[in-house]
Amino acid sequence: MTVRERFLTVLNGKLPDDRLPMIEWAPWWDATIKRWEGEGFPQGLNFEQSLQYFGLDELHCIGCSPHTPPAPGHGIGVMANEEDYDRLKKDTYPDIAIEWLINAAKNYKSRHDNGEIIIRIWLDGVFWFPRRLFGIEPHLYAFYDYPELMGRITQDLCDFNLKALKELFKIIKPDFVGYAEDMSYNHGPMLSEDCFNKFMLPHYITLNDFCHENGVKTLVDSDGDVTVMLPWFIKSGIDGVYPLERQANVDIAKIRRDYPEFIMLGGYDKMVMNKGEDAIRAEFERILPVMQSSRYIPSVDHQTPPGVSFEQYKTYVKIFEEYCIKAVL
Repeated sequence: MTVRERFLTVLNGKLPDDRLPMIEWAPWWDATIKRWEGEGFPQGLNFEQSLQYFGLDELHCIGCSPHTPPAPGHGIGVMANEEDYDRLKKDTYPDIAIEWLINAAKNYKSRHDNGEIIIRIWLDGVFWFPRRLFGIEPHLYAFYDYPELMGRITQDLCDFNLKALKELFKIIKPDFVGYAEDMSYNHGPMLSEDCFNKFMLPHYITLNDFCHENGVKTLVDSDGDVTVMLPWFIKSGIDGVYPLERQANVDIAKIRRDYPEFIMLGGYDKMVMNKGEDAIRAEFERILPVMQSSRYIPSVDHQTPPGVSFEQYKTYVKIFEEYCIKAVL
């Protein structure tokens, strides 16, 4: 099977005939690569070359994000009210961003059509993007202090995302859409279900319906404990979620029992990767029943941290392949 065939087989509820996909869904931390280069990893490799070096399947992300001015600091916004948004809006949703997306898709098209690579499209989500505008804390108040403005922003974003998807689908159909959200932390969601229903649900339905009409799955990228939100996602038409962080007590076995049709990606506890071969293997044993259930793409539950040595990561990849084969036997 090709890399792409293998991936889509799992997303569609079946098991490949050789092994499960072996992916890193996001590039490694810069500090991780810097450490590895001091331990024998070839210097200067890009993400694609690094995947090839380790023998991993190539999953590439192409994105289309609205433009915002540089923030003055982490978590600090670039606007405070409707007047600010009116001033920023003329430059926020540029056609050039969609042109960049299309050019990236054209560069990957041949390899994607041949099944050599998997393509994920990154879209700013309707929780994620207003936070970039308001800043972390003011954004949470804005649901209540500026509901009409929040409605405008989320509608404008939805229109921009839909326009991007329509243009992209003329060139390629990505293997899944990933909405960047990060709307939960280790104790659950950062917003209420009422806020989700009012500000997010209609736009998810619009985008998901369009994607499904074109045969494309949609997944939400949110750190933290997403468990409470899963029914919210499902009613919006979202097909799955990632990265399923073990440190936030996400239980992928329980999710599989409760939602057998739901797609999961991630779920492997990154915190065991520097504890030796026995610990790495034990973590694969923990998730093996879910690997065997299909609709689950095993992967590290976030980028591999710099506490993992080059040799430890090579051990992880070796055992990863072993269990991806074991899961389909």
